[in-house]
Parts: sequence; C-alpha cells; structure tokens
Amino acid sequence: MSTTSPNITDPVTIVEVSPRDGLQNESVLVYSDHKLALIGHLVTMGAKRVEVVSFVNPRRVPQMGDAEQVALGLPEAPGVRFIGLCLNERGVARAIATQDNPRPLDEAGCVLVASDTFGVVNQGQKISDGILANNAMLKMARDAGLYAQVTISAAFGCPYEGPVPADRVVELAKRMADAGAQEIALADTIGVAVPPQVGDLTARVIEAIAPIPIRLHLHDTRGLAPANAWAGYQAGCRTFDSALGGLGGCPFAPGAAGNVGTEELLYLFGRSGIATGYDLETTLEANRWLATIMGRALPSRAGKAGDFVARPIPIGANS
Repeated sequence: MSTTSPNITDPVTIVEVSPRDGLQNESVLVYSDHKLALIGHLVTMGAKRVEVVSFVNPRRVPQMGDAEQVALGLPEAPGVRFIGLCLNERGVARAIATQDNPRPLDEAGCVLVASDTFGVVNQGQKISDGILANNAMLKMARDAGLYAQVTISAAFGCPYEGPVPADRVVELAKRMADAGAQEIALADTIGVAVPPQVGDLTARVIEAIAPIPIRLHLHDTRGLAPANAWAGYQAGCRTFDSALGGLGGCPFAPGAAGNVGTEELLYLFGRSGIATGYDLETTLEANRWLATIMGRALPSRAGKAGDFVARPIPIGANS
C-alpha cells in the first residue's frame, strides 16, 4: 500500500453532514427553522460543503419530511456548496427542482450499497439494481448541472452479511467512475473498520479511479473513526465527512452509532498542522447551541473536552 507521508500537510476539506445524517435517526423531531439555524452555524464555523437534506420517503425517515422547506430557506453563503442526498431518480428530480429556489442546491449525493441484503433493506435494491439506478441518477444530475457524486455505503462491512470484500468495493468504484461520478465516497456505515483496512482500501480505490477524488464517511461506533480518518489521510484521501457533535446513525443499520464528530477531526488535523478551514472555538460554541436544541450533551469527545489548553496551577494548590 502506497501512503502519503504524515509530514505532508496538504489541507483537508470537511463535509458537514449534521443537518442530514446527523439528524435523520433522531427520535425527537427537529423543526425546519432549527435545521436552518444549524446550517447557519456550520457556515460560520467555516464549512464549505454541507449535506443539508435527504430526498427520501418521509414515511421511512420522518426527520427528512421537510426537505423542500429546508432547501427553500438555505442562506446565500457565497463559496459554500449545499448537497442533497438522493436514493433514486425521484430524489434527483427533487434536487433538480431546487434550481428554481433563491439558493439552489449544488450537488446531488447518490448512494450505492456494497451488499445485497443491506441494499434491499435500505433502498429496496440489490447491488446490480443499484448500479443501474446510479448510472441513471448520475447522468440525470450532471445533465441538470449538479455536481454528481456517489457514496459506496457499507464499504467496510454490512450489518447483515458481515465483512465486504475489498475487491468488490474497488470494482464498484470503477463502475461508478465509468458512470460519470465526479467524486466517490467510501462509507463505514456501521463503524466496523480499522485503520489498516481503511488505509489499504483508500489507496486501492484512489489508484483505481484517479483523478476522480475520493471522500471518506466514517462512523464512530467503536471509537476508531479519528484513527481511521488519519489512516485515510496517509493513504491520500483529502476530503472527509463529519457531523457536529458526533450525531448520526442509520435507521436501517442495526448498531450504527454517530458520525465522526467534526470537533474530533478539527482537533486531529489541527494539532497535526493540517488546515481544515474551520475555527475550533466557533465549532465548540455551535456544539453547545446544538446540545440545547437536542436536549442533551452531544456524543463528540472533543466537543466535551475542548481544545488542549495548558491551565495555570491554582494559587495555594501546593500549600
């Protein structure tokens, strides 16, 4: 496996997914005005790409039932790209329809599941069906002027079938590149990956689809997401998904915990001398605000601990 030296300090792009993946599995409904306020906080933090909505059946994912309303209220935010997740051609059509909004979406994020069983549970389609559907979705999005990207879900493991062969994921990435994907993400949907696995698969996919960029979407079920992000960085990935506060989870993936916290990635890359474009203190303030909306402390460990700051010894502590 070829790796990029960790001494190289190429900047990274962090794609904020808290308005969609962060909220979709929450049992308490978050209202549209709070979602739009969250998006405003993310822009203030420094986010340049934000996954804001998912165009799915609201009966299956009630939290995303206000997708059109949220999309209609997006801030102008020059230099920021807004993403709508699409699971089928109807979802892409809904994303395209935002072109009539004051602030339209910029990207259509499609999804291809890397296992038959999870694909049927999540989207009602096996891998072969997903390939055909994504071929059509990617073309549809690109023809409408949207940046068309695809996430290969369950790339490191399926909640029903177990480990997913790396050769299969590489082949799926090639198929999506041939179909016109402008970016391909590898998702550890249920948080089972370990750093050597992430580094190896990242390097193999980069080699297979270059110059198409790769992105990593990591869940922190077992506390390894920051280490997996670092392994991905060393292997050449420069774009990572994360969610403010470490919120998240998939309604159709048993045992899946939240996304890697944005605070975790800011601390990891910032302390490593790698620019993210985000401000950590502003992000911590946004974490505290979001906790009041959710009614509880958020999972992110760095969100709780904050930045590393030396503190003076209290007067009289040694007396």
